[in-house]
Amino acid sequence: MAAEPDGLSLPPGFHATVVAEHLGNMTRHMAFRDANRLYVSTSPRKEGAPNAGIIALHLDAHHHADRIEHFSSIEGGTAIAVHGGALYAASPNTLYRIPLSGKALVPTAKPQAVVVDIPGRPALAFDGNGGLYLAVPGSGNTCVPKDTPENAQARGLTPCPDLATRAGVWRFDAGKLKQKFADGEHFATGIRDTNSLAWSAGDKALYAVNYGRDGAEMTWSNLISPEDAEHIADEMFKVTKGTDMGWPYTYYDSARHLRLLQPEYGGNGKTVVTDSKYAVPVVAFPAHVAPMDITFYGARQFPAKYRGGAFIAFHGAGGCDPKDFDGGYDVMFVPMDKSGETGRPEVFADGFAGPTHADKCGNRAAYRPVDVAVGPGGALYVADSQQGRIWRIAYGGQR
Repeated sequence: MAAEPDGLSLPPGFHATVVAEHLGNMTRHMAFRDANRLYVSTSPRKEGAPNAGIIALHLDAHHHADRIEHFSSIEGGTAIAVHGGALYAASPNTLYRIPLSGKALVPTAKPQAVVVDIPGRPALAFDGNGGLYLAVPGSGNTCVPKDTPENAQARGLTPCPDLATRAGVWRFDAGKLKQKFADGEHFATGIRDTNSLAWSAGDKALYAVNYGRDGAEMTWSNLISPEDAEHIADEMFKVTKGTDMGWPYTYYDSARHLRLLQPEYGGNGKTVVTDSKYAVPVVAFPAHVAPMDITFYGARQFPAKYRGGAFIAFHGAGGCDPKDFDGGYDVMFVPMDKSGETGRPEVFADGFAGPTHADKCGNRAAYRPVDVAVGPGGALYVADSQQGRIWRIAYGGQR
């Protein structure tokens, strides 16, 4: 059996091919218009960096990019989708739609503002019933006075001002232009940071995967051990109206399966939070795996066990612990039935960073998964942020 490209490790029966490469380290999320046209968002450009904006790829009959075009000045990296005959893409403060028509790879219509005055780069999802959801992160790792020195112990702000204007999910009208962010419905709260927002057609619900807080063991070394900090979870939530995901007052411990009080609010690494207003994650991952995107598998090309489940791209932490390297750098699969009941997460694709565990270390990694998308034919596409590579993973003879 031939080895997978780039040393990838996949379940039996699955095979990967390279769709595109050298797209650049600004490559982020993907959206298909059809089997031949794929759009890729980019993160905000660094000074002097060329070819930012949106990348358009034309895929040939073998699913390989035979034409690549850069267009538009919209760059945000976390929100891109094709919906209702238009391409949606976000800058750090505005969500745009670009009408699509004809067979041209690059749309010629001018971008139209859908939501303006967004207070931070959003993640995006549609519910298929007229709802548009934007998830916006908080302004920092914790909610303390702005003049607090890095890693200094400080009391958290109560109430945290972020919770009124960001650090949550807002719902808008998917068919309306020029909406102000302040006019959206405040749908859910308690997000520290997220790039991962998706609608599950199976149980007709919204899901988000959040980043847990960082650096607690450095700021509060007298209360939080390095081992405890490894379990400050990155969490997957089912998000309904009124969901509170707990930031900045609490965090979830992935080993003890308990919600604990943050040190900034009087917690000591053991103080259990019993207030039922805080949501329980459907899955709690270890710290620092860095979920960059989630997509639900609604196709039929993969075996039945994958249908309705979620694929999550874990970017991996940028830091390097010489004893215990951070996790991530893989694509995980979370089984899910039609009622939304989740099964045990499992690694679906690995080997992106390199052949050894030591390769899972920030810029040392060869590749870092940054996005997952299901193509029109049912294959899973995975994008990389290190060099701008995209793979197509198919099952059986579907090469």
